[in-house]
Amino acid sequence: MKSLKLISSAIAMLICFVSMAQERTITGIVSDETRQPLPGVNIYNQTSKSNATTNFDGQYSIKAKTGDMLVFSFIGYQNQSQKVQNSNTINIKLLPDNQTLNEVVVVGYGTSSSEYEDRSYARAERRKEKREATKALQGKAAGIQVQNSVGYLSSPSPTVAIRGIATVSPKNEPLYIIDGVPAKANQMAKINPNDIDNVSVLKDLAATSIYGSKASNGVVVISTKNEIYKNLSEKELDKKLNIITIPTEPTQEDYDSFVENAFESPKTAPLSTFSIDVDNASYTNIRRFLNNGQQVPKDAVRVEEMVNFFKYTYPQPKNEHPFSINTEVSDSPWNANNKILKIGLQGKNIPTEDLPASNLVFLIDVSGSMSDMNKLPLLKKSLKILVNELRSKDKVAIVVYAGAAGMVLPPTSGDEKKTIINALDKLQSGGSTAGGAGIELAYKTATENFIKGGNNRVILATDGDFNVGSTSNSDMEKLIEEKRKTGVFLTCLGYGMGNYKDSKMGILADKGNGNYAYIDNIQEANRFLGKEFKGSMFAIAKDVKIQIEFNPKQVQSYRLIGYENRKLRPEDFKNDAIDAGELGSNHTVTALYEIIPVGVKSNYLTAQPDDLKYTKTETNLNNYSNELATIKFRYKKPDGEKSIEMVQVIENKSVALEKASDDMKFSSAVAWFGLKLRDSKLIADKSSEGIVKLAKQGNSNDGEGYKAEFIRLVEGVKQFN
Repeated sequence: MKSLKLISSAIAMLICFVSMAQERTITGIVSDETRQPLPGVNIYNQTSKSNATTNFDGQYSIKAKTGDMLVFSFIGYQNQSQKVQNSNTINIKLLPDNQTLNEVVVVGYGTSSSEYEDRSYARAERRKEKREATKALQGKAAGIQVQNSVGYLSSPSPTVAIRGIATVSPKNEPLYIIDGVPAKANQMAKINPNDIDNVSVLKDLAATSIYGSKASNGVVVISTKNEIYKNLSEKELDKKLNIITIPTEPTQEDYDSFVENAFESPKTAPLSTFSIDVDNASYTNIRRFLNNGQQVPKDAVRVEEMVNFFKYTYPQPKNEHPFSINTEVSDSPWNANNKILKIGLQGKNIPTEDLPASNLVFLIDVSGSMSDMNKLPLLKKSLKILVNELRSKDKVAIVVYAGAAGMVLPPTSGDEKKTIINALDKLQSGGSTAGGAGIELAYKTATENFIKGGNNRVILATDGDFNVGSTSNSDMEKLIEEKRKTGVFLTCLGYGMGNYKDSKMGILADKGNGNYAYIDNIQEANRFLGKEFKGSMFAIAKDVKIQIEFNPKQVQSYRLIGYENRKLRPEDFKNDAIDAGELGSNHTVTALYEIIPVGVKSNYLTAQPDDLKYTKTETNLNNYSNELATIKFRYKKPDGEKSIEMVQVIENKSVALEKASDDMKFSSAVAWFGLKLRDSKLIADKSSEGIVKLAKQGNSNDGEGYKAEFIRLVEGVKQFN
């Protein structure tokens, strides 16, 4: 018996030893202190001496054994070490390092003296401790300023400026020379700090005499060990540093143009009618432009989608209706003397176990245009998040389209996750985009497997670049309106940049009983398809319409902020054949009106005709002097065809903005920023400082950090104004 125990112990030890010695793949995500992914982070295995770098989404993959020590380093952040243990996943959060090197030798031009104040040339020589080049400059050479970048804006590297020629500004970046090759700031930021031998700084005459006028803001010269970047072209340098090239302008992207809503008089336009909008694709798309340091196209800005990206603290419904109605009136932050009316809907939160069974069809674009890393590869990772939310009573089919459409996975139970994920992993891009044929097959599959009373939905994932078959927007609109009659809902997921077709995606979602999200990174996929799965995928009310009648006794003029593409005619409100937006479980919807009160002088008022014979009202408005407006809602149950009406009176009561709710402050700040990006002619104050201040005042209930991220985006735009 003792012999058996000894043998068993020996075998166990041997297995343990083999396990420890076996090399395996370690993966994970590296993020900053705000949980945002960090691209370009260096991961160094101290045992095997191997290196890896995080990609655009902060993801990395490196070979390691149990017991190996991984070191994570990035310019402007503290290094972090992590020992490899049993898990194959190691996620790391790096913290900013605002401290500088303590020992940097600075010598004057042409001498070895440390007296450099009156010299033209300063050379910062790195110690043998392999510290970051950028940090070596901070406060150590005359006229050098290094500032950490804010949020996602521009490159993740700190901004370097050399004073003496012009005022320090993010626009006054010095020229970078890496092993004799001119480089950009984002290329400099990607260099592995372990490869750097020394860093030199040139300014004034010493810079321009060597490199000409392009060195007017100074030169940062970086030399690496063995000159590994010598004689490389810009493209070769990008490739070696694993940099994804982003177009400076979205010349091939397509957005529907629209004119922002004007002020209207309640005397000549007594009713304002519109469909709700739960889409938030515009905000994530705008975030992508700002993160990449690009100009935001005016027509890419849909203010209502920006406002509705964020969640607000409206109470749950307490009656038989699927949503609660919440209104608030306060001051306009951008036009003095005007008021803002906020209308908020809160969808009922249905427990996951009580949600109906799902019949989902993934309709995936695998055409050649989807080959980029932020398209099909990101798409597959995104849908895996959704697959993880499925239950055994749910089922999924996968339809793909390129030159033609085909089914790669028949309807499969949600508990067969490995089968579904394997089907996703096998997808590859190539060919043209037969979008129309794909839609036909996806809806055919969904209707053949229709679950009565269930959640029947096609999930279209694409960059929207349909170029075969029914390609025009009008053709797509007719096709999707016809498919809507099947009772199948539609979710559109947009990916990519450069050739992104926002206009087509918007039409498909608006006309197909659906919603629309733009997925710019894996974190957004996790938010929309994971954390907000119920709201994104399960409708609790459809064809939700709002109609508001303002009291001319109190309101001189009004305008709906955003929702330009969702406006309806007054007669459409009671017409059940007219399509409108859907509301998901626990979803919130917010709409804002700007009001010019009676008696206020405004440059935005249009001349009103006097003494109209046929439009005089016989109603005694004195009877309604305490009412600002009457608001009506109509909605249908998810499987219903007859609408249900709700009515609520809005009291003529306003609170000062400083005493308004956090929801009022933050939603107004987001709308304000959207109007600024659109260069609206209807706002007097366009200061980024005011937007940031108001957003900070309203920043509460921000566990995921999205509101804080918004504030950083606005602050970044403020820096570059």
